[in-house]
Amino acid sequence: MTANTASTPTDAAALPGDTGKERAARLPALIFAHAPTAGLRVAALTVLDRLVVAAHRAGASPITIVSSEPLPALERTVALGIPYAVAAAPPAPAGPVLVADGGLLTQATDVRALLQQHARLSTTAGERLPIGVLPRLETDWRAALDRQPALAAQGAAAPVTDLASARAAERMLWASLTSSADGLVDRFFNRPCGRPLSKMLAHTPISPNAVSLVSTGIGLAAAAGFATGAYPAAVAAALLFQLSAIVDCVDGDLARVLFKESPLGKWLDLAGDQVVHVAVFAAIAAGVIRGGGTPWAAWLGASAVLGAAFSFAVVLRGMRRPAGEQGERLKKLIDALTNRDFSVLVLALACFDRLEWFLWLAAVGSHVFWLAALALQLGAASRSQPAR
Repeated sequence: MTANTASTPTDAAALPGDTGKERAARLPALIFAHAPTAGLRVAALTVLDRLVVAAHRAGASPITIVSSEPLPALERTVALGIPYAVAAAPPAPAGPVLVADGGLLTQATDVRALLQQHARLSTTAGERLPIGVLPRLETDWRAALDRQPALAAQGAAAPVTDLASARAAERMLWASLTSSADGLVDRFFNRPCGRPLSKMLAHTPISPNAVSLVSTGIGLAAAAGFATGAYPAAVAAALLFQLSAIVDCVDGDLARVLFKESPLGKWLDLAGDQVVHVAVFAAIAAGVIRGGGTPWAAWLGASAVLGAAFSFAVVLRGMRRPAGEQGERLKKLIDALTNRDFSVLVLALACFDRLEWFLWLAAVGSHVFWLAALALQLGAASRSQPAR
């Protein structure tokens, strides 16, 4: 038996922050891999690599890959420091165990549900998949899984046995990628428009953080165009702003599909969005003034910028509060701050040469936003006080 020497802890009791339920769901995992299928790639990563990361994120520990054949390199598993072992024959755990075929696409949320409910995963169409929890390991583990209750997958889940099924699984995986921060424009326009770029960049060394910086740069270039006050420049700037919103969806796609989420990436994306919003608000006000628009433009621009700053401060305050003080309405309000659905409105008003209308909306709306967010935060904090 050979083992990956990563130092990530595997003892459930040693992992800080676990609740009793999470500790109870932490079971050993046996992944039965076959070199031909384990090496098939789904969105730039091998299916075996994806399965190991999903099992680890779900809470399975220790993870043993059962195979007597040479296996493909587990790029993300190693990069994330996930401990695993490779054995020619399966060890015999004393109690319940997660078993899985190495040629299977599944996601951590579904594996976590299996660990908690001791079930077998199935597709939404009812097809039983070769992954589930057994009370104890049996020689014919596939037949033993047939006796377990089926649990329908909520995310992308499909067997990967050849190139055709790998391509189908990849389409399913990309289609499943969404974000809680997606507004209507993100969901039906920005993300679909950015998806081809996401698929291309997944096969390159370009990081999600680099894409976030590019999106911010495009947004600042749009702000420079708005500031000129010229109609053609304003329309071009609005198009650039829309492009920035499209690229802003790509970084999240890459982070999720390649398991490259990070606290730095989260804050880089959030801060970049707010920098662009403030710059665009100020630039539109400057452009309206230069174009001889409403005499209130300077005050409206200042109000919009101040409201955006207050909104960001209130959101940061909310993100630092305990999870019990973050209600569903507050989370939705925070998500609203991180999307750029208003880019479509900016584009329409730029085309009709009525950007001063947007200034009025931003000047008032930004203050309504932060006041509502702060009220929700204070209300959630007061409701959680007795529980403490």
